[in-house]
Amino acid sequence: MYNRHHSHRKTLFGKDILILPFVFCAVIYIICALVIIPSSSSWLSLASIFFSDHKKDFSAEYTNIFVPVEDESAPAAPSIKQESSTEQRKQQTVNLSGLTFPSYEDQFGELTIEDCQIKAKLFFGDSRLVLSNGVGIYSGSAIPGYGRTILVAGHNNTYFNGLKYARKGQIIRIRTNYGNYQYEITDLQIKDKNDRSAYELSAESESLVLYTCYPFDDPGLTPDRYFVYAKPVSGPVIDKTR
Repeated sequence: MYNRHHSHRKTLFGKDILILPFVFCAVIYIICALVIIPSSSSWLSLASIFFSDHKKDFSAEYTNIFVPVEDESAPAAPSIKQESSTEQRKQQTVNLSGLTFPSYEDQFGELTIEDCQIKAKLFFGDSRLVLSNGVGIYSGSAIPGYGRTILVAGHNNTYFNGLKYARKGQIIRIRTNYGNYQYEITDLQIKDKNDRSAYELSAESESLVLYTCYPFDDPGLTPDRYFVYAKPVSGPVIDKTR
C-alpha cells in the first residue's frame, strides 16, 4: 500500500511540473493585457507625432467661416509714445446684428506675428481639435473688437513655439471674417498654470492675451504658462447696440 500511494504522489508531482509553466505564462499574459495594452494607444499616438512622415490633416473636422476682409485703410502701427488710437477705432464699427459670430471650433480668422514667425489659423474655442490645427480663443473670453479680454491659447511646441521670440513693441495681427486688427505687445510674463490673476476676463476694456505652456519645446505637461500681453492699436469696434 505504501509503495502504491507513493507512486501516485510522484505521478501528480510530475504533472504539476508540466502544468505550472503554462499557468505562469497565462498569468503573465493576463497582467500584460490589463496593464500594458490600455496605455499603448496613447504611447503610439505620441510616437506618431515625432516619427510620422505625414502631417495630420484635421481640416475636414471643423467649419471654416474665415473670408478675408480687404484692409484698404490699415494705418501704420503707432509707437507706444503716441496717443491711443481709441478715437480712430470708434470711427470704424461693425454692427453686431450683421456679424457672423463663430460657433465653437469654427475657424474665423488668422493670427500673425511676423517677428516671431507665427502664422496660425484662429478658432473660437480651445479644444484638442482646435489646438491641433491652430490657436484658439477661450470661449469664456471675447472676440476681437468686442471691447473685452481676448484670451488665445496655442501649443508651445507647435503654433505658439515662436512666442519665445516675442518682445515688447512687436505687432500682433489678427484677420477675421468681419475686420482686421493690430495689437501691440506691452508685457511678457511667466506664471503658474493655476494663477488666475494672469488675466481678467471681466475687464471693461479690450486687451489681447496669448498664452502657452512653458518651458518652450517641452513635449510634456508643464507647471508654468508663458503669457504675452498686448493692447489694441487698430481695427473696427463691434457696435453692440445695432
